[in-house]
Amino acid sequence: MTIRVLIVDDSPTMRALLTELLRAEPDIEVIGTAVDANDARGQIRALDPDVVTLDIEMPGMSGLDFLERLMRLRPTPVVIVSGLTQQGAEVTATALSMGAVDCYAKPQGRPGALLSCDGGRLAQSIRAAAATRGRQIDVRPARAAIASGQRRADIEMIAVGSSTGGVEALHVLLASFPADCPPTLIVQHINGHFASAVARRLDECCAPKVQLADSDVRLMPGNVYLAPGNERHLTVRGTGPYFAKLRPGDPVSGHRPSVDALFHSVAENVGPNAVGVLLTGMGQDGAHGLLAMKRAGATTIAQDEASSTVFGMPRAAIQLGAAGRVAGLGQIAGYALGEAR
Repeated sequence: MTIRVLIVDDSPTMRALLTELLRAEPDIEVIGTAVDANDARGQIRALDPDVVTLDIEMPGMSGLDFLERLMRLRPTPVVIVSGLTQQGAEVTATALSMGAVDCYAKPQGRPGALLSCDGGRLAQSIRAAAATRGRQIDVRPARAAIASGQRRADIEMIAVGSSTGGVEALHVLLASFPADCPPTLIVQHINGHFASAVARRLDECCAPKVQLADSDVRLMPGNVYLAPGNERHLTVRGTGPYFAKLRPGDPVSGHRPSVDALFHSVAENVGPNAVGVLLTGMGQDGAHGLLAMKRAGATTIAQDEASSTVFGMPRAAIQLGAAGRVAGLGQIAGYALGEAR
């Protein structure tokens, strides 16, 4: 089935470049382009695209205002196309928390060179977004932060993996974490340019401190560490105290940083005193690592299909027998932190 795409961008050059990047993809068709929010509204009604690529920084109605109205009135998978500026990164992080499926860094430089260096990344984001079309996501409101006295005392670390739709899911999950939660490490598949802004947005929504992980930092309670997405794997070393490690290496399960790389290191070093959580995402990254955690005695949880934007990574883990529990997004924090074995 062909994926029908509408490109929304105020720059004629960028509209042409994005169109050209997708022209060679046999399963993707650019059915139209729009110059601003008003133009986009009319074309969405007329063309009913499968996916919209959206430039956040447009004249007139802002991209965020347009995204909010689109999600409320006519939910459509959206890939954010953002410039490589701090403001662009901050707005993109907000858009991802509002329901945009993925983000794509707006290319810089001469168009001819850009066409050869994309490496299929835009098409990959569009395919991931298209997989979410028509899904009715059952995401119940997050519960209040779990009190310290309700938590299991044996948990020394929580490891979380997520991909497509994961930023929004992380907002829901972390909103229930207490200020003194166990050290929590997250691998979210995202362009490294946006990782710092995503960490800041997550930090605003939850009681623990959310920050980018750094190598050789001691992992402390009350802190959440997000993989920086800078072509290094986030892993754990030590047997207590524990330390973060950012290491180079080939992609694992197609990704760097990889959820599998994180989960395998947690299984090896933390064992039964860890919790592994695998959230929404396309592909299989994290499934084998979650199985290793389960075999090491850790508590393992996969997000259920009803609340997943893309039920790829959780499904792969469930099919392997890696998930000790399958739960809706709104219930995962409670199972990870507050329920006795």
